[in-house]
Amino acid sequence: MKVAFYTLGCKVNSYETEAIQELFQDNGYEIVDFDSYSDVYIINSCMVTNTGERKSKKYIRRPLQHNPDAIILVMGCLSQMKAEEILSIEGVKIVLGTKNRDRILQYLDEYLNERIPLNKVEILENRETYDNLFISDFKNHQRAFLKIQDGCNNFCFYCIIPYSRGRIRSKAKNRVLQEARQLVDSGHVEIVLTGIHTGGYGQDLQNYSFADLLRDLETVEGLKRIRISSIEISELDDEVIDVISTSKKIVNHLHIPLQSGSDRILKLMNRKYTSEEYIKTINILKDRIPNLAITTDIIVGFPSETEADFQEQLKVIETVNFQELHVFPFSKREGTVASRMKNQIPGDVKKERVNRLLRMSEKLKDTHIKSQLGRPHQVIPEQVKDGYLQGHTRDYILVRIEAEKDLIGTLVDVVLTSFDGTYCYGKIQTKNPD
Repeated sequence: MKVAFYTLGCKVNSYETEAIQELFQDNGYEIVDFDSYSDVYIINSCMVTNTGERKSKKYIRRPLQHNPDAIILVMGCLSQMKAEEILSIEGVKIVLGTKNRDRILQYLDEYLNERIPLNKVEILENRETYDNLFISDFKNHQRAFLKIQDGCNNFCFYCIIPYSRGRIRSKAKNRVLQEARQLVDSGHVEIVLTGIHTGGYGQDLQNYSFADLLRDLETVEGLKRIRISSIEISELDDEVIDVISTSKKIVNHLHIPLQSGSDRILKLMNRKYTSEEYIKTINILKDRIPNLAITTDIIVGFPSETEADFQEQLKVIETVNFQELHVFPFSKREGTVASRMKNQIPGDVKKERVNRLLRMSEKLKDTHIKSQLGRPHQVIPEQVKDGYLQGHTRDYILVRIEAEKDLIGTLVDVVLTSFDGTYCYGKIQTKNPD
């Protein structure tokens, strides 16, 4: 049988799709393109924003264009929260939430035998066990995602994720290290540690922390780079900072969500830090880690956000001097505290503020890249695009270089030579020995 996949949302979803695809391949299924004929279509859904939900529903309906008799299976956050609604969409035969994904083949066999639509979404308990998903190769990618934890305990008032993903649960350290070694054996020299709340790894484990895991990953032979997909400012304690600053493999780029630079809005969001505390930790990081690049998430238009609140945000952004901003308009999610708050911000106001921050982000990005021109960097070429090899530096600058395809997936020394406003270009100096 043929099976096709489509993934929406975050890096965690990408990892989970890859793991499930591996399950299907190991059981004799042929993987085909989503926009082609297939017997089974699997959509890994998202509902972190209204846009994510709309896109998920759009792609759930698409397979019937290619096969009116297709078996459509929907999993992920949207189906976890709205199982019956998703099961009512034409063509959907199986809904599966954010647990028991490792049983997906069993559920498909059950449907094939009985031909009765299946709702396999289960309530998330406070003490869920970690699932059994595992990947040996992140196919068609040079940077491999490695999911180390699931769930979140923070309950920020704008976020549905603790309800759709449950509480924090961490993958056993031996499984993480085994998977890391397998990914290196499959040719991946960079691993991106990911999770719903990546820096929360270990909170549910005894005598083993995120810092301990980073130390152990440092010893994985053949692994050249470790990248942390995202980490909260509160999780950057002295021990974690010490591990990152002394590591030879952890890159000098961190994604640290700010969400708002207004202390009033941070409190309304149930974010457990102030702008002053955020800046203080950032300054410690910059003192300890040379040439550190920091990117962040910003939510614009949270209920009751005033122009004065927004101006406070701009001041914090200027003080930190981020490399780039990931800007999101506040999305009113049913079931969250923020969805019930008064003084919701009009769409046109949110749009105007988003655009101001996006322009600011472009300037920050341009300034950072131009400051690196003429300097040596290490790049892992990931793909060929427009005749160039394209890959990222340790501080996450996307670089294009003229070189042979056999350098894809290797670590090369590059001097950044120019920036045209869209792409940074570099010249290879020497190839690093493996």
